[in-house]
Amino acid sequence: MKKLLLLIWFSVLLLASCKVDEPSVQSPEVRILKISSVQINRILLSENTPLYNVNPRTAPVVSITFDDSIDVSKFLKQKVSLGNSTGSDFSVSQGQNNKTIILTSAGLLQELTEYTLKIDTGYYLGGKVRTGFSSKYITGLDSTAKFPTITDDSLLTLVQKKTFGYFWEHAHPVSGLARERYGSGETVTSGGSGFGIMTIPVAIERGFISRQSGFERLNTIVNFLNTKADRFHGAFSHWLNGTTGKVQPFSTKDNGADLVETAFLIQGLLTVQQYFKTGNSAEKAMCDTIQKIWEQVEWTWFQRNGQQKLYWHWSPDYGWDMNMPVTGWNEGLIVYVLAASSPTYPIAKSVYDEGWARNGAIKNGNIFYNITLPLGENRGGPLFFTHYSFLGLDPRNLTDPHASYMTQNRAHARINYSYCVDNPNGNFGYSADCWGLTASDIPNGYTASSPNNDGGTIAPTAALSSFPYTPTESMKALRFFYYVLGNKLWGDYGFKDAFNLKQRWFATSYLAIDQGPIVIMIENYRTQLLWNLFMQNQQIQTGLGKLGFSF
Repeated sequence: MKKLLLLIWFSVLLLASCKVDEPSVQSPEVRILKISSVQINRILLSENTPLYNVNPRTAPVVSITFDDSIDVSKFLKQKVSLGNSTGSDFSVSQGQNNKTIILTSAGLLQELTEYTLKIDTGYYLGGKVRTGFSSKYITGLDSTAKFPTITDDSLLTLVQKKTFGYFWEHAHPVSGLARERYGSGETVTSGGSGFGIMTIPVAIERGFISRQSGFERLNTIVNFLNTKADRFHGAFSHWLNGTTGKVQPFSTKDNGADLVETAFLIQGLLTVQQYFKTGNSAEKAMCDTIQKIWEQVEWTWFQRNGQQKLYWHWSPDYGWDMNMPVTGWNEGLIVYVLAASSPTYPIAKSVYDEGWARNGAIKNGNIFYNITLPLGENRGGPLFFTHYSFLGLDPRNLTDPHASYMTQNRAHARINYSYCVDNPNGNFGYSADCWGLTASDIPNGYTASSPNNDGGTIAPTAALSSFPYTPTESMKALRFFYYVLGNKLWGDYGFKDAFNLKQRWFATSYLAIDQGPIVIMIENYRTQLLWNLFMQNQQIQTGLGKLGFSF
């Protein structure tokens, strides 16, 4: 047996030594496929830059082109995702050449939604896809109307009525004053209440409320201001408690008088005084109380020891530490007009000339978008400059040595509009229908947006409160906000405060200082109601004349 095994082993060695060498068998070489381009709806995608405004009303079609021929029959669906719910719900076909695969989604995308298209590496399509691909794409707006179409005139009335509801339904239950913002509880705002007060004559004239109910609300407000609200040399604080009337600090040192907010409040009070002054005895008594509040504001105190300018703040604890003079050009013109018009503490014309007008330094005169801007910062600043002082102060025939104020405000609004149409920062969504930069909430904060401070946030109050200056452009914006964005922007009290389409952000807030001008300036556009009331005040006319205004 042992000999037999040795014999077999020897035979195997002999055969091995006699075997002729044969060539080794090679596996077929794997082809490497490189992605040359990726398109969605014929628009090139990049891995580094998100693609905005993909049409949500069309099923997306993705085209992937490689540097070599591919075999579509070997495609693996799990290797590509169109993103989110769309995922792998698509059909596959060969492109116009043998290097391209077409993926057609089975459904529509959601509007204003971010998707990520991913192409994985691996063995498929008849080769090895060595390098993957990932790119974000963001859908645009669904432009179909969200609400039934109504006439423009009916739409203006609807906006005024719903926006007025903020001041009527959401007012503080004790004082009747306007809450600073939706949900601010006890915190009411003096300036925003001045705006809200001015909406009441509009609501009466439009039939939203009765004259009696409007008077009753105003009487509550006026009596609260007269008997409970903290005042400092006759001026009110920015914020106060709606139940007690005690000051609520706007900031640490801003716990006393705010002259600008006081001016906005007085502007409102004088407007409703004019509306009710020929009424019944109760209405006349309320007007007498308004006159008392107006006469108690010590405008000259805010010259800070006789300086030729007015100061914004004074605190019983910090004195003049805020150190902020009211100088033009901004929202503060009404402060100087009221201060000059005061029957008890009037400022001299020199305070206006040196403090507000800065001896002519408020002038601009530069041209932006072929529009000459008479006053203020380049490109105009936030649009509330054209609103807050001009809720009652009628700019149409208002001129002084520095400007025609209708020309100024119209130029400012048109530059703001033109800037948004030009859209030099490439902010998603800006257009001739979607424009308006002013102070508002923004994602994670609050700012005064303008062409010089543009983060992509549009506030409806900017365009809508500019109706007297840009009626055509403002109406286009109104239709867009209501019909196109209405499912996201329209709520219980009209349009929510702001939105940023690039960040797909819509505010849930309402702010008194943004709501009020919408109602008021639309009415001034339609009937000039508030302008006519405020400008009939003889003391205002005297003050304007003293400052060198024609009106």
